[in-house]
Amino acid sequence: MAHNIYVVMGKSASGKDSIYRELVRDRDLGLREIVSYTTRPIRAGEKEGVEYHFVTEKELETLQNEGKVIEHRAYNTVHGIWHYFTVEDAQIDLEHHDYIVIGTLESYVQIVKYYGEDIVVPVYVEVENGERLARALHRERGQKEPKYGELCRRFLADEDDFSEEKITEAGIQKRFENIDFTSCIREIKAYMQGKSSM
Repeated sequence: MAHNIYVVMGKSASGKDSIYRELVRDRDLGLREIVSYTTRPIRAGEKEGVEYHFVTEKELETLQNEGKVIEHRAYNTVHGIWHYFTVEDAQIDLEHHDYIVIGTLESYVQIVKYYGEDIVVPVYVEVENGERLARALHRERGQKEPKYGELCRRFLADEDDFSEEKITEAGIQKRFENIDFTSCIREIKAYMQGKSSM
């Protein structure tokens, strides 16, 4: 029986990173992580190979030339172009394990195209916009060098990147509202266990 790849996604400050970490820690689910790659600078508190593999644009180009890039996104930020991508780097073994990765609608669609919709399962997290903005501001204030311009750009870009039209086009029907973290995790876990028993 083939296993699943769960793609956790949502707008910035929706809590998807915290949800992702909690799901990874849950031994009942037994999920393996797919660590994505990025060319953006490492943030305070992040570690190489944990949140991302932090690479140069030259390294990205090499991986692309080798045909190892499964999906790729580029964002024109106030600090230049930042690339985010997933690599076929032998960390995925669907014969034996379920996997989890953080992504965007765009990356989700590309991963589905690569592996098939019977393998790739969306976990779409939502939070009301005012609450999201408050959470994002609180998080940015905790950075050594807050980048408020990038926070605003990202917040506005999310309105387009995660528009209702694009969510529908991606075929996402189930959504998880992250008002209460514990309840949200419980709902996602039940959903995943239902998928794994099919």
